[in-house]
Amino acid sequence: MPDMKLLPAGDRALVAEFGDTIDPEVNRRVHCLAAALLEQKQPGILELVPTFRSLLIHYDPSLLSWERLCRILKKLESSDGGKAQERKIIRKIPCCYGSHFGPDLPALAQEKGLTRDEIVALHSGKDYKIYMLGFLPGFVYLGELDKRLEAGRLPAPRLKIPKGSVGIGGSQTGVYPLDSPGGWRLIGATPLDFYDAGRDEPVMCHAGEYIRFCPITSSEYYDIRQMILKGKYQPEILSL
Repeated sequence: MPDMKLLPAGDRALVAEFGDTIDPEVNRRVHCLAAALLEQKQPGILELVPTFRSLLIHYDPSLLSWERLCRILKKLESSDGGKAQERKIIRKIPCCYGSHFGPDLPALAQEKGLTRDEIVALHSGKDYKIYMLGFLPGFVYLGELDKRLEAGRLPAPRLKIPKGSVGIGGSQTGVYPLDSPGGWRLIGATPLDFYDAGRDEPVMCHAGEYIRFCPITSSEYYDIRQMILKGKYQPEILSL
């Protein structure tokens, strides 16, 4: 694995890079370093932003110098704290596949030589790590899609994709948290709000967590949606 590189990002931020590829081990190192920093509770660190291959660290230079921060990061990376196993938090996400929720599922099934049920089983049959958040507030980039489901983006992006739509783009899958343009193949939708500006924590998920899609019927979709609007639904979360 490549060595960690420390790069300045202006005068109040630092980037710790671990490579230049989307790779499970690279991303594990990113989140392990972030977890070790959070556990240390170092004064002067303001915010951590993990990505596929790097960790952006915002800090207050009046409380923490560049030199000291670099020393802390190198020590954590070389210690067990930088290589520790992540605690696995799994969010179970109800998803209604096909129908008007997933208009691209029939064409994808034909392209891949699979049945609708096979695609649903493959997509919902594993836990996806949230490699990072981006593009839109609360948009989860989920890694390690089954290779049998990998598919290129649409030739012409849709001008409006409904929030909650579950899509496939290349080797990744994700959930659109807001209505937006987009070119991913839509195979289903969840009734959950991945982003809600009115919540105490607007973004539902965090990078480093996992998502498990759980197939539901269209009637279950609308039942859950009604419970959410009434404040009576809590998604199941597992901690391993």
